[in-house]
Amino acid sequence: MTPTLPSPSLDDRITGSLVGAAVGDALGGPVEGYTPDQILERHGGRVTGIVGPWNGDAWRTARPIAPYHKGDGHVTDDTLMTHALIRVYEKVRDHLDAYAVAEHLVPELMGAPVWIPELEAEALPLQRIFLAEKWLVARLHYGHVDPREAGSGNIVNCGAAMYMAPVGLVDAANPDAAYAEALDVAGAHQSSYGREAAGVFAAAVAAACVPGATPGSVVDTALRLAKDGTAAAIEAAAEAASRHRDFESALVPLRAAVAPFDTVGPDYRNPSLGARRPSRLHAIEELPVALGMLLVGDGDYRHTVLGAVNYGRDCDSIATMAGALVGALRGEAAVPADWAKQVAEASRLDLHAPATALAAVAHEVYAKDSARRRAHEAAYTTLTEADR
Repeated sequence: MTPTLPSPSLDDRITGSLVGAAVGDALGGPVEGYTPDQILERHGGRVTGIVGPWNGDAWRTARPIAPYHKGDGHVTDDTLMTHALIRVYEKVRDHLDAYAVAEHLVPELMGAPVWIPELEAEALPLQRIFLAEKWLVARLHYGHVDPREAGSGNIVNCGAAMYMAPVGLVDAANPDAAYAEALDVAGAHQSSYGREAAGVFAAAVAAACVPGATPGSVVDTALRLAKDGTAAAIEAAAEAASRHRDFESALVPLRAAVAPFDTVGPDYRNPSLGARRPSRLHAIEELPVALGMLLVGDGDYRHTVLGAVNYGRDCDSIATMAGALVGALRGEAAVPADWAKQVAEASRLDLHAPATALAAVAHEVYAKDSARRRAHEAAYTTLTEADR
């Protein structure tokens, strides 16, 4: 009889989620933008671990990736943005909103140099992030737009969702609160289904922290909260995933399931005319596929994340989300230690320090929430005593 493993603690889940997200990001980076068939041909089989750049030593000049060194265990902007948001939590030490993005995240992007693994240099995050994330600086710093409305007009993509795991971890085991907080935070960055995906992903991470949670319960929570095209896309991906227990057989069916909701089109590097425009009918591709792979892999980190990586297209973000979910479910032990060590060394990052910092904030926020609840209960009791 297999012994029952103890449920991971909150601190362990936070560490597992953030380390798992970073490792998934690094695994997916070198094959981002390609198809499963192209990945198969380039690597002589499926990617089974950390690989080098797509164009080998020519990564500095090879288009369309130049000058970014994607591969060899380097994390991408998904992890850089996640860690930046954690630093905002360290400053605020409470729940965040769109104003916290304007007051703290934007200065982080503009004025706090960090090591950028893909540039192999210390630089401002603003010099690495893409236009959809530079939007934060353009709208909030230069445009002085109301932070709650600043996401309107940006291309609708996974830019906000990809770094929302910390919101789900601060609101661990409270997916409804995570959903609401992430929607507020993401309002400064995204609109429409891009903002919705940020809320649903944060909620899924929070749901993964519930003791006894399973991949199925995480997806059920996402479906309960998701709206419009996002809900339909997750439902379609979950239905397709239910027929597979091997990611190889799931790659084509998962793409077929989300294709009607994805605006980018079949050629990822040549988006369709209607790509990334606001709509109640569509969804980002990354979150439904990550949830689908979570079901296919049944919460196993290697199987889930390698499925996300070999799916191709925006697979660094898909693998980031998938890795965060498995880590929140299973704790740090779920993430292969050799991968985590290689990513930390190659990216020159302490993958544990952000987790330690966020765990401390999560405990403080819970204490504040508890005090606020008690104050509300006392006030409500006073207000209703006359009715008894």
